[in-house]
Amino acid sequence: MDDLYNSLGGEAAIDAVVERFYDILLADDRVSGLFANTDMKHQRAMQKMFLNHVFGGKQYDGKNMRDAHSRLSLTDDHFNAVAEDLIRTLNELGVPQDKIDAVMAVVATTKNDVLGRSA
Repeated sequence: MDDLYNSLGGEAAIDAVVERFYDILLADDRVSGLFANTDMKHQRAMQKMFLNHVFGGKQYDGKNMRDAHSRLSLTDDHFNAVAEDLIRTLNELGVPQDKIDAVMAVVATTKNDVLGRSA
């Protein structure tokens, strides 16, 4: 995983991805309403910390995925929309397809927790 973190460009690159990602999410009618009462500065900071961790960088000390998303009643459609927006973000930023595939493989491992399902 450390290889993925470094090959993506480390913390600075992940920070740039998160900034653009939330710009895209907040413009996406399929999911933008989920963030209506969210402190986006805090949300972006936590997402940066989380992604840095899962890709092999810094330690993450936020909520686990299940707890962080439990109040949202998310569906497969929500998850898929967010995944599509992440792919769009990575494409816009010129991330090579093999790295996008690796990122999305990590994202796929979070689906059950994000949606509150058993494995």
